[in-house]
Amino acid sequence: MNNLLLKTVLGFAFLMLVLALALFLPAGTLNFWQAQVYLADFALCTLLITAYLIKNDRELLSGRVTAGPVAETQKSQQIIQSLASLFFIGLFIVPGLDHRFHWSYVPAALSLIADGFVAAGFYIVFLTFRENSYTRGTIEVSAGQRVITSGPYRLVRHPMYAGAFLLLIFTPIALGSWVALPFVIPLILVIVVRLLDEERFLSANLSGYREYLQQVRYRLIPFVW
Repeated sequence: MNNLLLKTVLGFAFLMLVLALALFLPAGTLNFWQAQVYLADFALCTLLITAYLIKNDRELLSGRVTAGPVAETQKSQQIIQSLASLFFIGLFIVPGLDHRFHWSYVPAALSLIADGFVAAGFYIVFLTFRENSYTRGTIEVSAGQRVITSGPYRLVRHPMYAGAFLLLIFTPIALGSWVALPFVIPLILVIVVRLLDEERFLSANLSGYREYLQQVRYRLIPFVW
């Protein structure tokens, strides 16, 4: 197994372990079926996308596994990524506590439907990866990079973030917690700050990006914003 595959496997295992601990420790039990189904959904979608990248775009995979606050070169992005990581983990801790203390109730059918929307969010992310090999885990411009205007980029400027938003919004519901839903807001705000910073960086450093901003008006949601 080469270094990239080893790093990918270890990164995936670490992520799933952190999510499981963030859910089951606050819940105080493994008898938390919403968390079990969600983690299976999350893991399957992640594995399918990873398998596609291993087969078709290892350069992009390499760029995705090199991510996080430490990997960022800009101080502002280091802060943004740190806050995003903190809020992301909180999005799992609160449903665990909700399960333990019974703060709210989400019907089982609604949780399962939300799992479907989580998978749909992952699918949008996959479409973005398939269309754009430059969607690295850090904000930078690679040698030979060009502006992508096809696929989901015809509709919104940041389809990967749009998919992530869909995934995040439905995560608390999939985990059976209405109480955790407001905790999505700070995470979304952090991502919005990141994408605005990304647009400024790309406008200054990527040829043709300013023209693309004029062609595609919407950042995340068609006909809204």
